[in-house]
Amino acid sequence: MARAPWRSLGGGHHPLIVHTLSFDGAAPIERVLAIGSHADDIEIGCGGTLLRLAAMYPELEVVWVVLTGDGGRAEEARRSAADFAAGFGSVRVLLGGFRDGFLPYGGGVVKEFFEGLKEKIAPDVIFTHQRADLHQDHRVACELTWNTFRDHLVLEYEIPKYDGDLGTPNVFVHLDEPIVARKIQLLLTHFGSQSERAWFTDDLFRALLRLRGMESASPSGLAEAFYSRKLVFA
Repeated sequence: MARAPWRSLGGGHHPLIVHTLSFDGAAPIERVLAIGSHADDIEIGCGGTLLRLAAMYPELEVVWVVLTGDGGRAEEARRSAADFAAGFGSVRVLLGGFRDGFLPYGGGVVKEFFEGLKEKIAPDVIFTHQRADLHQDHRVACELTWNTFRDHLVLEYEIPKYDGDLGTPNVFVHLDEPIVARKIQLLLTHFGSQSERAWFTDDLFRALLRLRGMESASPSGLAEAFYSRKLVFA
């Protein structure tokens, strides 16, 4: 079990009892792996957190993985990743090119792609889809993340969708208004292919951030939320 690269802060005086993890730990975050099934998944699920990390760890190395999509969608993924990760020390964008909606049927080819990721990065933190996501591609991405990286800190992000599969996350990253505004602006700028979809709106993105901010008593009222299955402080 990998040690979490954050330290626990005890003895706070907030009127609510909130257990807090800080990005200002003694063990700095050096490498991050972000995995999304589709172009825009990473940005929606953890884009704000990545923007915050970039501001705090300018030398951070990021591997940005988008499993499906080609043509225009692949180009959207490349351009968005370049903007979201502009503040990092280095970023490598890996596009799997698998068929959208068919990851569960890709079998060994998708598994081999994940095995190859281990040769490219030894991450301190991994962001991937959450286990209970009802989209078939998202579930496979989560399963293979855990299957491939068994000794790492994994934070599973959430994607709002028609299926109505939002749950009860247990890790929150507080975001300030400028980061939230930047996240939403980049999403709307880079993913024109999604602009006609009912769920791809600034008010929906902000609504989820506001809800998670309320649940975690964020000073700004805004937060991204994650699921952590295993978290060890050593």
